[in-house]
Amino acid sequence: MGAGGTHEAKTTYREAMREALREALRSDDRVFLMGEDVGRYGGCFGVSLGLLEEFGPERVRDTPLSESAFVGAGIGAALAGMRPVVEIMTVNFSLLALDQILNNAATLLHMSNGQLPVPLVIRMTTGAGRQLAAQHSHSLEGWYAHIPGIRVLAPATLEDARYMLAPALADPDPVLIFEHGSLYNVSGELLPPDEPVDLDHAAIRRPGTDISLITYGGSLPKTLAAADDLAAEDISAEVIDLRTLRPLDEAAITASVARTHRAVVIDEAWRTGSLAAEVSARIAERSFYELDAPVERVCSAEVPMPYARRLEEAALPQTTDIVAAAHRTVD
Repeated sequence: MGAGGTHEAKTTYREAMREALREALRSDDRVFLMGEDVGRYGGCFGVSLGLLEEFGPERVRDTPLSESAFVGAGIGAALAGMRPVVEIMTVNFSLLALDQILNNAATLLHMSNGQLPVPLVIRMTTGAGRQLAAQHSHSLEGWYAHIPGIRVLAPATLEDARYMLAPALADPDPVLIFEHGSLYNVSGELLPPDEPVDLDHAAIRRPGTDISLITYGGSLPKTLAAADDLAAEDISAEVIDLRTLRPLDEAAITASVARTHRAVVIDEAWRTGSLAAEVSARIAERSFYELDAPVERVCSAEVPMPYARRLEEAALPQTTDIVAAAHRTVD
C-alpha cells in the first residue's frame, strides 16, 4: 500500500490526467494550461473538463487554431519564468509546431550556454485504434525521441498518468507527454505512490524468465494480455514498460535480456526507422552474446492507417501477433 495511506480510488486514465493538472495548477501559480478547446469545451478528449470554471481563463487558456503560435507562446512563457502546459490535440498537429519544438525548445539551453532553460510541458494524444483514419492515428513518439534536448514520456498506467506531470514540470528541459487515445477510458484502482515517480527508469510490469516483451504506451495492455496467454503455455514473459522514450533506460533493457535471453519489441509505430528499431539495435550492441534467438519486432503495417475497423485492427499490433513473435523466439 502506498505511503499516502490505505485508500484506493477508482478512476480512469482521463480523470488521473485531469487530477494531475488540477494539482499542478493549485500548487504553483506559475503553471497554466493552454491549447485548442482546453477551456470551455473541456479538452478534445475531456481531460481538462471543469478546470476553466475552477481556475479561470488566465490559468486555462483557449488558443487560436495555430500550433506554431501557441507552442511558441509556451516557449516564451517558459523563458519568462512560467511553467506552461501546452496541449496539442493529436500528435499529427504537432508537426505544425515542429520548428518551434526542434529549433527553439530543444536547442535554446545549449545555444545559450545554459542561460536559457525552457521548462515547458507539451501534452498530446497519440496512437490508433479508434477509427480516426490516416490523418489522426499516428504514433510519432519515435520521431521526437530522436531529438536531443527534450524528454519524451509515454505514461501507460493510471499511476503514471496521475504522477508523471509534477516531475515533468520540475524538469528544466522541455518534456513531451504522449497520451495514447485508447487509454483514456481505462479504469481501475489508483494507488498513492510509495515515492515520487521516476522519469529516468523503465518499469517491470510483470517479471519473467523466458522472454522479454519490451513496449510502451498504448501497447502495454496488449503486451500484458500476451504475457497472460504465454503463461497459460508455461512460457514466462517479462514485460518491460519503457515509460521514458528519451532518454531510454538502456540498463533496464539489457538487464532484462540478461535474465531471459530473448526479446520481442512491441511498437505501434511503423517498423521502418521506429523506436523498436532503436531498442533492437541497442540490444544487438550491448547484449548480443546474451541472446539465444534473434530479436523480434511487432509493429504496425507500413500503410497509412485505414479507417475501416477490421482493416485498422489488421494494421495494428495485436495480442496474437505478440504471442506469435514470442513463439518464434522460444520454439
